[in-house]
Amino acid sequence: MQTEITILIYFVFIVAIGVYSAFRIKNPSDYYVAGKKAGLLPVSGSLLATILGGSALMGTIELSQSRGWAALWFLFSAAIGLFILAPISKYVSRYGNYTLPELLGKFFGRKAERFSTIIIPLAWLGIVAAQIIAAAQILQGLGFISYQNAAILSGLVFIAYTLLGGQLSILKTDTLQAVLIISGLVALLFFAIQSPEHLQVEPLKFSALFNSKFSVVDLIVLLMTYSVTFIVGPDIYSRLFCAGSEKTARRSIIIVASLLIPVSFALTYLGVYSGKENEGIMAFAGHLLPNWAYGLFIAALLSAVMSSADTTLLTSSMILSELFSGNLEKKQALPLTRWLVVVIGILSLIIALYVTSVIQALLLALSFFSGAFVVPMLCGLLVIQVNRKNVIWGMLLGGITALTGKLMTMNNYPDWGNAVIISSYFINGLLLLLGRSSANAGDQKTH
Repeated sequence: MQTEITILIYFVFIVAIGVYSAFRIKNPSDYYVAGKKAGLLPVSGSLLATILGGSALMGTIELSQSRGWAALWFLFSAAIGLFILAPISKYVSRYGNYTLPELLGKFFGRKAERFSTIIIPLAWLGIVAAQIIAAAQILQGLGFISYQNAAILSGLVFIAYTLLGGQLSILKTDTLQAVLIISGLVALLFFAIQSPEHLQVEPLKFSALFNSKFSVVDLIVLLMTYSVTFIVGPDIYSRLFCAGSEKTARRSIIIVASLLIPVSFALTYLGVYSGKENEGIMAFAGHLLPNWAYGLFIAALLSAVMSSADTTLLTSSMILSELFSGNLEKKQALPLTRWLVVVIGILSLIIALYVTSVIQALLLALSFFSGAFVVPMLCGLLVIQVNRKNVIWGMLLGGITALTGKLMTMNNYPDWGNAVIISSYFINGLLLLLGRSSANAGDQKTH
């Protein structure tokens, strides 16, 4: 009963922050990017909390229970992506204002921007749904609520405080949530190491980083479908757009990338440890932790879920609002964004009621996104000349190819599926580079 009361208080507190932040919104910039005034602590805390969502925390533990220490690569790949992003983050802050499609529009024109504003929110429905799934599984694991009711409760809370406070409330709650996440992990890790079962955990060796369930090819695919979303990702960029300066954005990225490495070790260890007892992480934590620490751990899990859900939900809504309004600075854009928060939140909730695998929902969405947008975004940021006429075809075929490959791997064709996923980048890049000189010369003559 103590845990249930703690969760109720936590939910009420989160919504209260949303209400408080709503009164501090003076203009659209406050709602969308917190006025572009955020310092190192809120940007770093929000970025860390966004990355360590329910899909990352529970996904890493789930993977380590089946793949052992090889699951380290899941968050390692995220850190690799961030370290690559750090030196080019100045271009993101310099060229961008509110959204990733806005950047694509500056690089490749209005058609590319419109295409991405339709596709990205569709792909990101799976990301928001993954967070609702994770939250529902956490609450269901406590034994006092069904999965369906837990998903509805979680979804409504996500929608409510994102709707009210926008980025102002997200930055406030994310910093607190980052502290809760780390505190909960430290508590669980401390009690796990102190237990007698600690001696039975498989020691970490270099050979354990790859096994029959995770090969070098699997790592390459993970880097190409997951790691790259930290180099080019709407949720990541939304944190950078809030930063008060380019230096703040770059330093936040480096700090968070460095923190992900020990967090990955902690999560993978916990998964390997809990896998020994053949229990889910909730039951495992309940047996291991005293009541006060268990409540902290549950709050940490819910914090992780909410911090990713709010960011992806708001980002998707902003992108669609920009499509319909033409410019987020327009008066009608802000109320439209809030309506879209409700619509996208409800659609994600419906998905969560029928798809219950966190990793499945996450990787399907990320596969399409990475195949479609990573190559053109990197070309734009690095000022690589491309055939602008082929950009939309490159994004479309790249995304469909990567999604097809991921579906093949999920249907017992892993080798062929991985090959198809890898080929999506070459297809996208080939279309962008094909005929670029003649096409661009033609554009110059017409202008």
